[in-house]
Amino acid sequence: MNKYDIIIIGAGPGGLTAGIYAGRQGTKNLIIDRDLAGGLGREVPEMENYPGFDNISGLELIEKMKAQATKNTELHEMEEVLKITQSDDEYRFTVKTNKGEYLSKTVILATGSSHRHLEAKGEEEYKGKGVSYCATCDGFFFAGRDIIMVGGGNSALQEALYLKNLGANVTLVHRRDEFRAQKHLQNMIREKEIPTIMNATVEEIKGDMLVESVTLKDTQTGELKDIETNGVFISVGYLPHTELAKQLGVELDETGHIIIDKDQKTNVDYVYAIGDVCVGLKQWVVACGEGAVAATSAYNDLN
Repeated sequence: MNKYDIIIIGAGPGGLTAGIYAGRQGTKNLIIDRDLAGGLGREVPEMENYPGFDNISGLELIEKMKAQATKNTELHEMEEVLKITQSDDEYRFTVKTNKGEYLSKTVILATGSSHRHLEAKGEEEYKGKGVSYCATCDGFFFAGRDIIMVGGGNSALQEALYLKNLGANVTLVHRRDEFRAQKHLQNMIREKEIPTIMNATVEEIKGDMLVESVTLKDTQTGELKDIETNGVFISVGYLPHTELAKQLGVELDETGHIIIDKDQKTNVDYVYAIGDVCVGLKQWVVACGEGAVAATSAYNDLN
Protein backbone atom coordinates (compact mmCIF):
# COMPACT_ATOMS: atom_id res chain seq x y z
CA MET A 1 0.00 0.00 0.00
CA ASN A 2 1.14 3.54 -0.73
CA LYS A 3 2.22 5.43 2.38
CA TYR A 4 1.62 9.13 3.12
CA ASP A 5 2.38 11.60 5.87
CA ILE A 6 -0.98 13.34 5.51
CA ILE A 7 -4.19 12.16 3.85
CA ILE A 8 -6.83 14.85 3.33
CA ILE A 9 -10.36 13.57 2.81
CA GLY A 10 -12.33 16.11 0.81
CA ALA A 11 -11.21 18.47 -1.97
CA GLY A 12 -13.29 21.53 -1.22
CA PRO A 13 -11.69 24.94 -0.59
CA GLY A 14 -10.35 23.81 2.79
CA GLY A 15 -9.03 20.48 1.56
CA LEU A 16 -7.28 22.03 -1.44
CA THR A 17 -5.69 24.70 0.75
CA ALA A 18 -4.51 22.03 3.20
CA GLY A 19 -2.95 20.21 0.25
CA ILE A 20 -1.13 23.35 -0.88
CA TYR A 21 0.31 23.98 2.58
CA ALA A 22 1.13 20.34 3.23
CA GLY A 23 2.98 20.00 -0.06
CA ARG A 24 5.08 23.09 0.54
CA GLN A 25 6.15 21.66 3.90
CA GLY A 26 7.87 18.78 2.17
CA THR A 27 5.53 16.04 3.38
CA LYS A 28 4.06 13.32 1.17
CA ASN A 29 0.33 13.95 0.87
CA LEU A 30 -2.85 12.76 -0.80
CA ILE A 31 -6.25 14.42 -1.23
CA ILE A 32 -9.19 12.08 -1.86
CA ASP A 33 -12.67 13.22 -2.91
CA ARG A 34 -15.67 11.09 -3.78
CA ASP A 35 -16.74 13.66 -6.36
CA LEU A 36 -15.01 16.35 -8.41
CA ALA A 37 -12.85 18.78 -6.47
CA GLY A 38 -14.82 21.70 -5.09
CA GLY A 39 -17.88 20.05 -3.61
CA LEU A 40 -20.70 22.52 -2.98
CA GLY A 41 -18.26 25.32 -3.79
CA ARG A 42 -18.72 24.51 -7.48
CA GLU A 43 -22.36 25.62 -7.19
CA VAL A 44 -21.72 29.15 -5.92
CA PRO A 45 -22.87 31.48 -8.74
CA GLU A 46 -21.04 34.62 -7.60
CA MET A 47 -18.80 35.60 -4.71
CA GLU A 48 -18.12 39.22 -3.86
CA ASN A 49 -16.40 38.70 -0.51
CA TYR A 50 -13.43 36.45 -1.33
CA PRO A 51 -10.23 38.50 -0.89
CA GLY A 52 -8.53 39.46 -4.14
CA PHE A 53 -11.60 39.13 -6.38
CA ASP A 54 -14.39 41.69 -6.73
CA ASN A 55 -16.56 39.00 -8.27
CA ILE A 56 -15.79 35.36 -9.09
CA SER A 57 -17.82 32.16 -9.45
CA GLY A 58 -17.15 29.21 -7.20
CA LEU A 59 -16.31 27.00 -10.17
CA GLU A 60 -13.69 29.42 -11.50
CA LEU A 61 -12.04 29.81 -8.11
CA ILE A 62 -12.04 26.04 -7.51
CA GLU A 63 -10.27 25.43 -10.82
CA LYS A 64 -7.57 27.94 -9.85
CA MET A 65 -7.15 26.32 -6.43
CA LYS A 66 -7.11 22.82 -7.90
CA ALA A 67 -4.37 23.74 -10.38
CA GLN A 68 -2.28 25.15 -7.55
CA ALA A 69 -2.94 22.21 -5.23
CA THR A 70 -1.94 19.57 -7.77
CA LYS A 71 1.47 21.21 -8.09
CA ASN A 72 2.00 20.42 -4.42
CA THR A 73 0.11 17.23 -3.66
CA GLU A 74 -1.49 14.13 -5.17
CA LEU A 75 -5.23 14.38 -5.88
CA HIS A 76 -7.69 11.52 -6.43
CA GLU A 77 -11.13 12.61 -7.61
CA MET A 78 -14.20 10.35 -7.93
CA GLU A 79 -12.84 8.02 -5.24
CA GLU A 80 -14.92 7.43 -2.12
CA VAL A 81 -13.43 6.71 1.28
CA LEU A 82 -15.39 3.84 2.79
CA LYS A 83 -13.58 3.17 6.05
CA ILE A 84 -10.69 4.37 8.21
CA THR A 85 -9.09 2.09 10.79
CA GLN A 86 -6.37 2.83 13.36
CA SER A 87 -3.36 0.93 14.64
CA ASP A 88 -0.31 1.55 16.85
CA ASP A 89 2.08 1.56 13.88
CA GLU A 90 3.94 4.62 12.57
CA TYR A 91 1.43 4.71 9.73
CA ARG A 92 -1.46 4.56 12.15
CA PHE A 93 -4.36 5.04 9.73
CA THR A 94 -5.52 2.66 7.01
CA VAL A 95 -7.79 4.48 4.58
CA LYS A 96 -9.91 2.13 2.49
CA THR A 97 -11.64 3.48 -0.63
CA ASN A 98 -13.68 1.99 -3.44
CA LYS A 99 -10.46 1.86 -5.47
CA GLY A 100 -7.76 0.81 -3.01
CA GLU A 101 -6.13 1.20 0.41
CA TYR A 102 -3.60 3.74 1.69
CA LEU A 103 -1.58 4.19 4.87
CA SER A 104 -1.08 7.55 6.56
CA LYS A 105 0.46 9.02 9.69
CA THR A 106 -2.26 11.70 9.97
CA VAL A 107 -5.74 12.41 8.60
CA ILE A 108 -7.46 15.72 7.89
CA LEU A 109 -11.24 15.48 7.59
CA ALA A 110 -12.56 17.99 5.05
CA THR A 111 -15.70 16.02 4.25
CA GLY A 112 -18.00 19.02 3.92
CA SER A 113 -21.77 18.93 3.90
CA SER A 114 -24.78 18.37 1.65
CA HIS A 115 -28.00 20.26 1.03
CA ARG A 116 -30.64 19.96 3.74
CA HIS A 117 -34.04 18.94 2.39
CA LEU A 118 -37.42 20.43 3.25
CA GLU A 119 -38.95 16.99 3.91
CA ALA A 120 -42.07 18.29 2.17
CA LYS A 121 -44.52 15.98 0.45
CA GLY A 122 -43.59 15.61 -3.23
CA GLU A 123 -40.01 16.86 -2.75
CA GLU A 124 -38.34 13.54 -3.58
CA GLU A 125 -40.87 12.71 -6.29
CA TYR A 126 -40.15 15.92 -8.23
CA LYS A 127 -36.40 16.10 -7.69
CA GLY A 128 -34.96 16.83 -11.14
CA LYS A 129 -38.48 17.52 -12.42
CA GLY A 130 -38.71 21.06 -11.11
CA VAL A 131 -37.16 20.64 -7.65
CA SER A 132 -33.52 21.72 -7.50
CA TYR A 133 -30.85 22.49 -4.89
CA CYS A 134 -28.45 24.19 -7.32
CA ALA A 135 -29.25 27.40 -9.19
CA THR A 136 -26.05 27.35 -11.22
CA CYS A 137 -26.74 23.76 -12.30
CA ASP A 138 -30.37 24.12 -13.29
CA GLY A 139 -31.20 27.82 -13.46
CA PHE A 140 -30.71 28.06 -17.22
CA PHE A 141 -33.75 25.84 -17.81
CA PHE A 142 -36.06 28.26 -15.97
CA ALA A 143 -35.44 31.49 -17.88
CA GLY A 144 -38.78 33.23 -18.36
CA ARG A 145 -40.58 30.83 -16.01
CA ASP A 146 -42.10 31.20 -12.56
CA ILE A 147 -40.08 29.71 -9.70
CA ILE A 148 -39.87 29.99 -5.93
CA MET A 149 -36.62 30.12 -3.96
CA VAL A 150 -37.00 28.65 -0.46
CA GLY A 151 -34.68 29.95 2.26
CA GLY A 152 -33.52 33.08 4.03
CA GLY A 153 -29.75 32.87 4.36
CA ASN A 154 -26.91 34.15 2.20
CA SER A 155 -27.03 31.23 -0.23
CA ALA A 156 -30.77 31.51 -0.81
CA LEU A 157 -30.62 35.23 -1.58
CA GLN A 158 -27.51 34.88 -3.76
CA GLU A 159 -29.21 32.18 -5.81
CA ALA A 160 -32.43 34.18 -6.06
CA LEU A 161 -30.46 37.09 -7.52
CA TYR A 162 -28.65 34.74 -9.90
CA LEU A 163 -31.94 33.24 -11.11
CA LYS A 164 -33.43 36.72 -11.55
CA ASN A 165 -30.44 37.70 -13.70
CA LEU A 166 -31.07 34.62 -15.85
CA GLY A 167 -34.55 35.94 -16.57
CA ALA A 168 -36.57 33.74 -14.21
CA ASN A 169 -39.58 35.15 -12.35
CA VAL A 170 -38.39 34.49 -8.79
CA THR A 171 -40.35 34.67 -5.56
CA LEU A 172 -38.56 34.16 -2.24
CA VAL A 173 -40.30 32.06 0.42
CA HIS A 174 -38.98 32.14 3.99
CA ARG A 175 -40.34 30.61 7.18
CA ARG A 176 -39.40 33.54 9.41
CA ASP A 177 -40.43 37.20 9.45
CA GLU A 178 -36.97 38.43 8.47
CA PHE A 179 -34.01 37.14 6.46
CA ARG A 180 -30.78 35.90 8.07
CA ALA A 181 -28.71 36.97 5.06
CA GLN A 182 -26.29 39.89 4.96
CA LYS A 183 -27.89 43.33 4.68
CA HIS A 184 -26.11 43.87 1.36
CA LEU A 185 -27.95 40.91 -0.15
CA GLN A 186 -31.26 41.99 1.35
CA ASN A 187 -30.82 45.43 -0.20
CA MET A 188 -30.13 43.86 -3.59
CA ILE A 189 -33.31 41.77 -3.32
CA ARG A 190 -35.27 44.97 -2.78
CA GLU A 191 -33.47 46.78 -5.61
CA LYS A 192 -34.26 43.93 -8.01
CA GLU A 193 -37.88 43.99 -6.79
CA ILE A 194 -37.91 40.24 -6.11
CA PRO A 195 -41.25 39.38 -4.40
CA THR A 196 -41.05 37.76 -0.95
CA ILE A 197 -43.47 35.61 1.01
CA MET A 198 -42.50 35.64 4.69
CA ASN A 199 -43.71 33.42 7.56
CA ALA A 200 -44.43 30.56 5.16
CA THR A 201 -43.31 26.97 4.75
CA VAL A 202 -43.67 24.64 1.77
CA GLU A 203 -46.05 21.85 2.80
CA GLU A 204 -46.41 20.07 -0.53
CA ILE A 205 -45.00 20.18 -4.06
CA LYS A 206 -47.49 19.12 -6.71
CA GLY A 207 -47.67 18.54 -10.44
CA ASP A 208 -48.12 15.97 -13.17
CA MET A 209 -44.90 15.03 -14.94
CA LEU A 210 -43.26 18.27 -13.74
CA VAL A 211 -43.82 20.69 -10.86
CA GLU A 212 -46.93 22.82 -11.35
CA SER A 213 -47.71 24.27 -7.90
CA VAL A 214 -46.82 24.30 -4.21
CA THR A 215 -48.92 24.45 -1.07
CA LEU A 216 -47.67 27.06 1.39
CA LYS A 217 -48.57 27.16 5.08
CA ASP A 218 -48.70 30.43 7.00
CA THR A 219 -46.60 29.82 10.12
CA GLN A 220 -48.67 32.31 12.15
CA THR A 221 -52.23 31.44 11.15
CA GLY A 222 -51.84 27.89 9.82
CA GLU A 223 -53.67 28.89 6.62
CA LEU A 224 -52.85 26.83 3.52
CA LYS A 225 -52.55 28.43 0.08
CA ASP A 226 -51.67 26.98 -3.34
CA ILE A 227 -49.56 29.00 -5.75
CA GLU A 228 -48.61 28.05 -9.29
CA THR A 229 -44.91 27.62 -10.08
CA ASN A 230 -42.71 25.84 -12.60
CA GLY A 231 -39.87 25.18 -10.20
CA VAL A 232 -38.82 25.00 -6.55
CA PHE A 233 -35.23 25.88 -5.66
CA ILE A 234 -34.28 24.96 -2.10
CA SER A 235 -31.54 26.47 0.06
CA VAL A 236 -32.34 25.83 3.73
CA GLY A 237 -28.98 24.87 5.18
CA TYR A 238 -26.60 21.95 5.12
CA LEU A 239 -26.00 18.59 6.80
CA PRO A 240 -22.38 17.85 7.83
CA HIS A 241 -20.83 14.62 6.54
CA THR A 242 -19.56 13.00 9.73
CA GLU A 243 -19.76 9.27 8.93
CA LEU A 244 -15.96 8.86 8.87
CA ALA A 245 -15.55 11.04 11.95
CA LYS A 246 -17.90 8.75 13.87
CA GLN A 247 -15.86 5.70 12.77
CA LEU A 248 -12.78 7.27 14.32
CA GLY A 249 -14.52 8.26 17.55
CA VAL A 250 -14.29 11.98 16.84
CA GLU A 251 -16.41 14.12 19.17
CA LEU A 252 -19.39 16.01 17.73
CA ASP A 253 -21.48 18.84 19.17
CA GLU A 254 -25.25 18.79 19.61
CA THR A 255 -25.79 19.93 15.99
CA GLY A 256 -23.70 17.05 14.61
CA HIS A 257 -20.61 19.12 13.71
CA ILE A 258 -17.04 18.15 14.60
CA ILE A 259 -15.56 19.90 17.62
CA ILE A 260 -12.04 21.24 17.02
CA ASP A 261 -9.54 23.38 18.92
CA LYS A 262 -7.62 26.42 17.65
CA ASP A 263 -5.16 24.12 15.84
CA GLN A 264 -8.00 22.25 14.08
CA LYS A 265 -7.30 19.17 16.21
CA THR A 266 -10.10 16.81 17.18
CA ASN A 267 -10.20 14.72 20.35
CA VAL A 268 -8.48 11.88 18.44
CA ASP A 269 -4.69 12.14 18.13
CA TYR A 270 -3.42 12.95 14.63
CA VAL A 271 -6.94 13.57 13.32
CA TYR A 272 -7.81 17.15 12.26
CA ALA A 273 -10.96 18.64 10.77
CA ILE A 274 -11.72 21.70 8.64
CA GLY A 275 -14.52 23.44 6.76
CA ASP A 276 -18.27 22.97 6.83
CA VAL A 277 -18.08 19.68 8.74
CA CYS A 278 -16.79 21.62 11.78
CA VAL A 279 -18.34 23.88 14.37
CA GLY A 280 -17.99 27.49 13.21
CA LEU A 281 -18.70 30.01 10.45
CA LYS A 282 -19.56 28.43 7.09
CA GLN A 283 -17.55 30.61 4.73
CA TRP A 284 -15.13 29.79 1.93
CA VAL A 285 -12.35 31.99 3.32
CA VAL A 286 -12.73 30.39 6.76
CA ALA A 287 -12.36 26.88 5.32
CA CYS A 288 -9.18 27.96 3.53
CA GLY A 289 -7.74 29.39 6.73
CA GLU A 290 -8.59 26.22 8.61
CA GLY A 291 -6.92 24.15 5.89
CA ALA A 292 -3.69 26.08 6.33
CA VAL A 293 -3.83 25.66 10.12
CA ALA A 294 -4.60 21.92 9.97
CA ALA A 295 -1.77 21.15 7.54
CA THR A 296 0.67 23.11 9.70
CA SER A 297 -0.58 21.38 12.87
CA ALA A 298 -0.15 17.96 11.28
CA TYR A 299 3.37 18.86 10.16
CA ASN A 300 4.31 20.09 13.63
CA ASP A 301 2.90 16.96 15.29
CA LEU A 302 4.81 14.70 12.90
CA ASN A 303 8.01 16.50 13.81
